[in-house]
Amino acid sequence: MLMSANDAPALAMSGMEALQRGDARGARDTFERIVASGRADAFSYVGLAYSCRQLRDSAAMVAALEKALALEPRNTRALILKADHLADQGDARAAASFYSFAVQTAPPTSQLPADLREDLARAQARCQGLAGQFEAVLHDQLRRRGLTEGRSGARFRQSLDILLGKKKIYFQQPHTYFFPELPQIQFYEREAFPWLDKVEAATDAIRAELVEVLKDPSAFQPYIQGDSRRPRKEQDDMQDNPDWGAYYLWKDGELLREHAVRCPRTMDALSDVPLSRVKSRSPSVLFSLLRPGARIPPHSGLVNTRLICHLPLIVPPDCAFRVGNDIRVPVEGKAWAFDDTIEHEAWNRSNRTRVILLFEIWRPELSEEERSLVCALFEAIDAYSGQKPVWSI
Repeated sequence: MLMSANDAPALAMSGMEALQRGDARGARDTFERIVASGRADAFSYVGLAYSCRQLRDSAAMVAALEKALALEPRNTRALILKADHLADQGDARAAASFYSFAVQTAPPTSQLPADLREDLARAQARCQGLAGQFEAVLHDQLRRRGLTEGRSGARFRQSLDILLGKKKIYFQQPHTYFFPELPQIQFYEREAFPWLDKVEAATDAIRAELVEVLKDPSAFQPYIQGDSRRPRKEQDDMQDNPDWGAYYLWKDGELLREHAVRCPRTMDALSDVPLSRVKSRSPSVLFSLLRPGARIPPHSGLVNTRLICHLPLIVPPDCAFRVGNDIRVPVEGKAWAFDDTIEHEAWNRSNRTRVILLFEIWRPELSEEERSLVCALFEAIDAYSGQKPVWSI
């Protein structure tokens, strides 16, 4: 009797019910009928593989899994079952690749049946265990070759973390302008900017001026302000939100004299800083405020020809800042420079306000000629449009 397209799913479910009852032979017969009809899908082949496993027929199980994965390469059950088989055969590396792919491609756990959630959790545990074994062997071999922690270098250690899956690869993703062949560095080494010594030394004086500004409740405006001429894009929950506030001394290349006059010590501390200067666009210098419980969502900046500098001024506990893979806790008076075109975010989980001094500088890798060319480019763009650019730090 020929099997119709509608009969196959019902028969496959009866095969699964037989498996649940412990009738592996009956289940296998059912799934083989579906296969013989030419109407087997990945679900049926996975059912056949399960029944063959219970009957200890490894060759038939593997053959069924290959058919299932040919039809659905991301079938979670088939991937885990194949990984289990490879692990039983002693091929840990191949097993790890299947466990890892199952974990990476599985649907959200809320969409999985209970038994598959358990299998997926087991796959995750096996991934971690195998990764730990691989890491231990790798480090042991490197030590045998004289590459100790102190000699390996920060960049090489980061490459190992990426290889081992401990870190992701983050690239520059500027929204407006990309200058090619610049290094992908999340946080720059502090020693590369000796002029930050003067800025850090003025921390107390800068903070004192900030405290006076904070006495005016209306001084800070939302960091991201909506513009009816432009669509809403990223950080919609932070647009026009006073929880992320700004008090500018420079904004889009223009000195705000009334604000600058209130903060003379801050302005003096920045006198030796190589601020990124592009007409009508930069620099921007500001006090950036993050209120209790607020979070700046992951985002990336406009152009990769600059770096952003932070000088933490008021930092309660439970504040942090992430750029790419690197999460750092700000320390009052300790500045850093980072590439804001690499995904970054910040949060304040305390019950007090966090405030930093934020300013932008030229990328140190750019020559004076390249900086001039970047300036000329944006001036040409603005001359063409005839309008003040819509720009944001």
